[in-house]
Amino acid sequence: MDPHTALSFISIEKSQKPISARDQSPLPPAKAHSRTHTSAPQASEPIPLQAFGASPDAAHTNGQKGPDADLERSRPSSPGPGDDANPATATETLQTVWDPYMNRFRVASASFMNFANGLNDSAPGALIPTIEERFGIGYAVVSLIFVANALGFIAGAVCIDSIRARLGAARGLLLAEALRATGYLIITCSPSTPFPVIACAFFPIGLGMAINLSTAQIFCGSLRSGTATLGFLHGAYGIGGTVGPLIATSIVTAPGATTAAWSRYYFITMGVAVFNGVLAYVSFRHYEPESAQPAQQSTNDGSPAPAPPKTSPGLGTMIQALRSPVVLVCALFAFAYQGAEVSISGWVISFLITARGGDPASVGYVTAGFWAGITIGRLLVAAPGLSTRVAGREARFVFVCTFGSAVFEALVWAVPNVIGNAVSVSIVGLLLGPVFPCGVAVWLRLLGRRERLSGMGVITAFGSSGGAAAPFTTGLLAQVVGTFVLHPIVIGLFGVMAICWWWLTRDRKRVE
Repeated sequence: MDPHTALSFISIEKSQKPISARDQSPLPPAKAHSRTHTSAPQASEPIPLQAFGASPDAAHTNGQKGPDADLERSRPSSPGPGDDANPATATETLQTVWDPYMNRFRVASASFMNFANGLNDSAPGALIPTIEERFGIGYAVVSLIFVANALGFIAGAVCIDSIRARLGAARGLLLAEALRATGYLIITCSPSTPFPVIACAFFPIGLGMAINLSTAQIFCGSLRSGTATLGFLHGAYGIGGTVGPLIATSIVTAPGATTAAWSRYYFITMGVAVFNGVLAYVSFRHYEPESAQPAQQSTNDGSPAPAPPKTSPGLGTMIQALRSPVVLVCALFAFAYQGAEVSISGWVISFLITARGGDPASVGYVTAGFWAGITIGRLLVAAPGLSTRVAGREARFVFVCTFGSAVFEALVWAVPNVIGNAVSVSIVGLLLGPVFPCGVAVWLRLLGRRERLSGMGVITAFGSSGGAAAPFTTGLLAQVVGTFVLHPIVIGLFGVMAICWWWLTRDRKRVE
């Protein structure tokens, strides 16, 4: 055989072998290489002829590996260090009660502050008869303490963003507790202090409560299992509400106590405020660096995305929050809820004394039963078993609790029996207790991250306004027609809550 013929034979074998259907591996689409991974460099040296004939099965085996490798290329790659910068794939990391480590102390601090809020809000119901006797005033004038407290809350809603931006959480909470301690100090000087000054002292108290309540609710609601954590937070409020009337009643009904003894109660609240200020500062001192901040976003070309425009804190952010229909309806719900809650707490004792002929030394403890019901209801919704059932089903749960509260409030109005009224009032508290934690959990899901602080400040201010407007209106009407007006006012507020809740729980998504 001559050399030219041999070379021709070799050339034919080389051109036919690659086109064999058995030996050729399927190839992926060309664009898959350009989108995901850089193609592997091709060998520049010629392939030895022996590789094609050494093992026919070897080429087939290698061909089977090709598709698998290419399928791996088409799958989403595992997250890497830079993936969090992609706004399309980045997710918000939720902290827990236990991580970071200081969160457990922050939850405890928030709960103690809300416990003090309960001490503050529940005591006037037991102290009002003594205050009226001490200063010789009526229902309408003594109701001014609720108005001053609400004005402090409204002022807090206006400046909460400025305080958080300039002072941070730790110093802001320290300022809040200092304001409360100042107000209590003025009240404790009541034997020589006129009533208008005492009423004005409730303004800094309300201002401090607005700051600590907004901060505590946002912190607890943003944690994983936020509904359960909020249940504990507001359960602490209920515990304070239960203990407050017991202490206040024991002070004003103690043997040998004069009408000036009512102010001694606020020595206790002043001491609690000082303790809470120290604990809050220590717990929240490093809160901002540890809080989960959204990762820095980047554009498609890898360059950092421009930061969102900053809004000047203060009245402007409050006005911006007021433009949100969700914030307004949430605020109206809070207005009605706290209006009903504070009206029952503040006036049910006067109703039982004047309309049912109850003994002031005995019926003073009915308010404690009401707040005990609230406490049990809030702690039940925070229990591990029930919290998982309630989470995601708050809509129906709140409707049932609101309707039941209206029914038992009507029984207090209709049944002329002190013991029956006391039991019904406690059940009203039990049904009302879980409503507010569930409401806050839903509000935080509906509000975007940028409007949470200002939005919750507005909601808190409206809630406190309801806690002033409803008791004040009840006091004005009670001066004219009697204390029974408490019940139609409260039942009407329950109706407002139901309408607002229906609007909020329709199909809607949070706007970021």
